[in-house]
Amino acid sequence: MTERPYDSETLLQELLERYPNLLALHGPEYRTVRHWLVVQRIGSLPTDDLGAERWSINHLFLDQQAIPTLVDVRRDGDSRLRKEMIGQMLDYAANVGIYWPVESILDQFEVNCHRQNRDPEQVFQEFFEGDGDEEQFWQQVKTNMQAGKIRLIFVADHISPELQRMVEFLNKQMDPAEVLAIEIKQYINHQDGLKTLVSKVIGQTAEALQKKSSTARERRQWDEHSFLEEYQVRYGEDEARLVQDIYEWVRHHQSSLQVQWGIGDSYGGFAAKFQVNGQMAELFFVGIDGMLQIASDIYAALPPFDEETHWHELRSQLSGVGLALPVNPNERRLPNVQLSTIPDSEALKTFLAKFDWVIEQVESV
Repeated sequence: MTERPYDSETLLQELLERYPNLLALHGPEYRTVRHWLVVQRIGSLPTDDLGAERWSINHLFLDQQAIPTLVDVRRDGDSRLRKEMIGQMLDYAANVGIYWPVESILDQFEVNCHRQNRDPEQVFQEFFEGDGDEEQFWQQVKTNMQAGKIRLIFVADHISPELQRMVEFLNKQMDPAEVLAIEIKQYINHQDGLKTLVSKVIGQTAEALQKKSSTARERRQWDEHSFLEEYQVRYGEDEARLVQDIYEWVRHHQSSLQVQWGIGDSYGGFAAKFQVNGQMAELFFVGIDGMLQIASDIYAALPPFDEETHWHELRSQLSGVGLALPVNPNERRLPNVQLSTIPDSEALKTFLAKFDWVIEQVESV
């Protein structure tokens, strides 16, 4: 078999979308083989609050740890390869967490699935091999983006020594972000036309791997003490006391609710969950990012809110505390409230009273 250049840059992009495992991040430095959820091909990032768009990316993937992976694909010989790719991708890294909400990523994932005539829920179940919490996954995507835990990958059929040195330097310096280059060569058998694609990962120097792996081992199991202690360090005593009150409210409802603590490198939080028809459903999630979040599709599936009249009543109740559920219950949304916007304990009582009402409605069915 002999090496053959790609006919076009578009062909390489199409192959990567069809075979995302060409990204080949499955060496000994990773605890598990990477699986990839294809979110979008040829996307754009908004550059201001009005939604104006300037940048474009070739691919956006998510791995099973909910790490957003931005991929730029260029062919060898492209004079823009080193200068534009590096500058543009650093632009992405600096702005993706600000201008790209997780709701937008979720919408793009669903649009991409429909474009391929595939059911988004089925795609997600296949991605996690039937064992994944979708709401928790999208919450982790949001947390990773806010923490700058993203992956930037430069893909080409040939990675020049100059680009390799730049990638290795950036990957060593950037943490928790990861910067890599992947060389994907094409080999063709002239007799039978058999084609083989071979990937080579560049940027994983021994020094960078040691630094990244030590960070990856910090996957702490959160509990009441560690969460509240970290929360106070990040946001101050007053807001930490407010979060303590939310946690105590959940514990006060122990006959109806259970606390489930998250696991994350330096992120996480706790979910208030209750049992409905033999399954656990999430009432809300309080994150170390300072947000309280709900998932609209969970509520839409709960009796009595699975009926239109009760759904609109629920929307009215929660909109009063800043949680905007969609008009259409089939539209998936992750409404959230920045906890710092709750001014005092009296306002918190009003806020939590809405969830008291939710519990009463569900238990009365």
